[in-house]
Amino acid sequence: MQQLIDNGQFLHLSRRSPQLFDTPTQFTLPNGTQVHITAPGIIGFFPQNGLSEKKHIVLSCGVHGNETAPIEICDELVQQIVRGELTLSHNVLFLFGNLPAMDIGQRFVEENMNRLFSGAHSSGEGLVNAERIRAKQLEDAVANFFEASNGPRFHYDLHTAIRASKNEKFAVYPYLHERKHSLGQLAFLAACGVKTILLSESATTTFSYFSSHRFGAHAFTVELGKVRPFGENDMSRFAEAKNALTALISQPEFAPTVDMAELDIYRVNQVINRHHQTFTLHFADDTPNFMDYPKGTVLASEPAKQYVAQQDGEAIVFPNANVAIGQRALLTVVPTTLDTLDV
Repeated sequence: MQQLIDNGQFLHLSRRSPQLFDTPTQFTLPNGTQVHITAPGIIGFFPQNGLSEKKHIVLSCGVHGNETAPIEICDELVQQIVRGELTLSHNVLFLFGNLPAMDIGQRFVEENMNRLFSGAHSSGEGLVNAERIRAKQLEDAVANFFEASNGPRFHYDLHTAIRASKNEKFAVYPYLHERKHSLGQLAFLAACGVKTILLSESATTTFSYFSSHRFGAHAFTVELGKVRPFGENDMSRFAEAKNALTALISQPEFAPTVDMAELDIYRVNQVINRHHQTFTLHFADDTPNFMDYPKGTVLASEPAKQYVAQQDGEAIVFPNANVAIGQRALLTVVPTTLDTLDV
């Protein structure tokens, strides 16, 4: 194992699946950090004398296999930890999601994995595929990690978006039910360069909602830019995010601050699902996320149904007419404010 570390061959996830570890593996780094690899791409780091009161931080990437910049960021962080160049102050679980989709440079192989959490992987009679099996495996990894924690829990599910965005970096804040939004978490996201926040107002089957709802974790779907192939990312555009993530896992207390006036807060106004093969978006394929429209503008249509902007300034996010029948094809959002925050 030490020879692999010294040769920089411990794991390299940004070009291929991590086949070095097809069976569970545990070992200790020279600095005392325990490493637990429970399956390919599921890697836990536990610092020397780690206490359950320490933060438990999940960093996931590659839930969509073609969203390469977050994969490269997490790959580099793993390498730095293993080589002893980065010393952890907290327990950290790295999850590299859809490994077969990474190998072929596609969003998914059979099914969108980020619609398969909170038990959705097991719904639908007879529906079994690699993405559903992996989603359950990732859920179990998060459960085992968080259930060992008496301290605060965090999950940042890192993505890049299919299309460009007027607001390049943004995060989806899962529906919190009765919990309050966190000012400290908004400040951390701002430190990552993420100053646009979408407030979800309903339960979903995304990975971040799973961690938020089931474990009370501070959890987010974090969109850091636009999809690019491996090796074609301008990593300087991700420097703020990587630096903030590094500080989060290595500093005993990383507590940035933010002026709320710096943030653009939106709430989801419409969730538009595709119900028919001929579902059509009424704007160009290169229209960026957060493009806004006047009230009454037709945004999408399918037989016997039109979807229109309900308010002036209603903006589009995550448009994709090619999703599976019954899945979300478009969100619309409108500006809002947060009057009550958990500090």
